[in-house]
Amino acid sequence: MRAAETDWVSVCPVAELEPFWGEAALIHGRQVALFLLPDAVVRAVSNQDPVTMSFVMSRGIVGSRGDRATVASPLNKQVYDLETGECLSAEGPALSVFPVRIVAGAVEVGFRSA
Repeated sequence: MRAAETDWVSVCPVAELEPFWGEAALIHGRQVALFLLPDAVVRAVSNQDPVTMSFVMSRGIVGSRGDRATVASPLNKQVYDLETGECLSAEGPALSVFPVRIVAGAVEVGFRSA
């Protein structure tokens, strides 16, 4: 049995992202929301709100809870940890997260392949 590998997809130059402002991308048929944080870290999460199933997370409000970077759904205001996807405001489904790396100034998002 072969272990799952990560397929990296180049999405955009990191210079095209603005701090605290989400951008949506369609990658392999999945909508992903990208967020550039002030410390130059880029986070990628599903653009689909896990409660309403609407594709709106890229329009969420970026903030923090302690030292954890967060995004609040623009619809029902659930707050999610941008690193883990954990719902911090109430018990509820987590937000899917994706690994991100920067290669030669480009944002790459990782997907698991079988």
